[in-house]
Amino acid sequence: METIRAAITAVDAYVPPYILTNDELSNMVDTTNEWIMTRVGILERHILKEKGEGMTYMAERAVKGLLEKSNTLPSEIDGIICSTVTPDMIFPASASIIAGKCGIVNAVAFDMNAGCAGFIHAFKTASMYIESGFCKKMIVVSGEKMSSITDYTDRSTCPLFGDAAAAVLIEPRTDGTGIQDTILRSNGAGVPYLYMLAGGSQRPASHETVDKRQHYIYQDGKVVFKWAVEKMADVSAEMMERNNLTPEDIAYLLPHQANLRIIDAVANRMGIDKNKKVLINIDMYGNTSSVTIPILIWDNQEKFKKGDNLILSSFGAGFAWGSILLKWAF
Repeated sequence: METIRAAITAVDAYVPPYILTNDELSNMVDTTNEWIMTRVGILERHILKEKGEGMTYMAERAVKGLLEKSNTLPSEIDGIICSTVTPDMIFPASASIIAGKCGIVNAVAFDMNAGCAGFIHAFKTASMYIESGFCKKMIVVSGEKMSSITDYTDRSTCPLFGDAAAAVLIEPRTDGTGIQDTILRSNGAGVPYLYMLAGGSQRPASHETVDKRQHYIYQDGKVVFKWAVEKMADVSAEMMERNNLTPEDIAYLLPHQANLRIIDAVANRMGIDKNKKVLINIDMYGNTSSVTIPILIWDNQEKFKKGDNLILSSFGAGFAWGSILLKWAF
């Protein structure tokens, strides 16, 4: 019996046109282009400025672009998963909103929140629907309007984040391409170090929570950095070891784009040449949370050849982290 694997067969993205540069940020808070570039490697980030629009505005455009470029009818999609930490509203699910906007009417639809690791969690979840035969065509769309939860008076966090959406079409393959292996981990240790305190059921929005600026990202950067370096490096190295892969067997590493120093540490642990085999676009987009890996795929898809071994590696709030070994399908 042929093994069915879930493969990415198309990808598209939407990036808002407005660009927030480091120089502009330096007029808003006490920071400089040199400080930002030295510590995180971000030159600019895109911000959604359209009045009254949320994350699904970008996700809709990414999904519609994906359907058009893959010649897929909305009626053919039987599953859509949205990974996000910035939904338009607490409920209904953003996946349902996106489905409605895109004319997708025959699909199971739900959201996933695994912080910055959301895409790889959603991708693996979709793969199980595909491999079981329950779905034939699924979309994983990652969308984040990080500017909506970023405090632009906080110099430690406001240079980090940007807005974007990216979508992948996932279909079954029996030619050996697709997901080869997955490692997903979480430990809860990160809750005190990376969170948004208010807006949920424990601390609903009130005058007090707004006045105390509790509806924005809080991050203890030193702790998060240490954990991210260790866990992303560990899980990426483990992926190579358990699949008997050498650095020469890997076409590219696609790491979460949170910090250039984290990316360098992961590449060094894996023994991969960061100048040739590590894909980076953090300088252009900043940290777009769960969107960083699919937008990295979108940006670099022309480089991939069928059968290439790609390692996707991410780390996010919770803490949650993981890695996927993907054999490129087209």
